[in-house]
Amino acid sequence: MAQITKDTIIGDILDIAPQTAPLFMSIGMHCLGCPSSRGETVEQACMVHGVDVEALLAEVNKLIPAAQ
Repeated sequence: MAQITKDTIIGDILDIAPQTAPLFMSIGMHCLGCPSSRGETVEQACMVHGVDVEALLAEVNKLIPAAQ
């Protein structure tokens, strides 16, 4: 699996690793099912929610191997 980057689309992450949803919800992304949030990049979501993108990427990439 490729590493998730700041340019990865949230919806793509959720499709391959649904176990990441609680992590996104913990930063305030409570509407993960709506098209606008699923179409955002990780960087855009972090900007909107005031979260450090590198810190979130580190957490997301820890969870991704669990999907395989």
